[in-house]
Amino acid sequence: MARGINKAILVGNLGNDPETKYTQGGMAVTKISLATTSVRKDRDGNNQEKTEWHRVTFFGKLGEIAGEYLRKGSQVYVEGRISYSEHTGDDGQKRYYTDIIADEMQMLGGRGDGGGGGGSYDRGSRPQRQEYGGSGGQQPQRRPAQQQPAPVDDFADDDIPF
Repeated sequence: MARGINKAILVGNLGNDPETKYTQGGMAVTKISLATTSVRKDRDGNNQEKTEWHRVTFFGKLGEIAGEYLRKGSQVYVEGRISYSEHTGDDGQKRYYTDIIADEMQMLGGRGDGGGGGGSYDRGSRPQRQEYGGSGGQQPQRRPAQQQPAPVDDFADDDIPF
């Protein structure tokens, strides 16, 4: 095998609103802070929670969507690759960064928690999902979304067993 695999999968909550900027060429670059929490039991049987913060960057159409629909507290599924970089600050101190460069995103949660309702977006080529295709440096092309049936007002969302 000549190539390696660099894949990160995260499910977490946004710690702040997305920050979107645009390159000189007009491509969106959106950054978020994503919190993931794991729970383990200590020697005494008490649950210990640990929260990790991840820097996630979205580019192009995926960046536009993330900037428009995600909000602080939103729960989101992100797939991407890990990227390492370093920067020397004004004080001469080297700083090292680990970022996730997102290729796919799915908004989780319902309407009430800022999750956005659960749309799925990616830069890959998976035809079973509503997607935004494209790769490399090309500008992604929007594909039409599948039409959803009209909501029925006979029951509340709480009546759904899943």
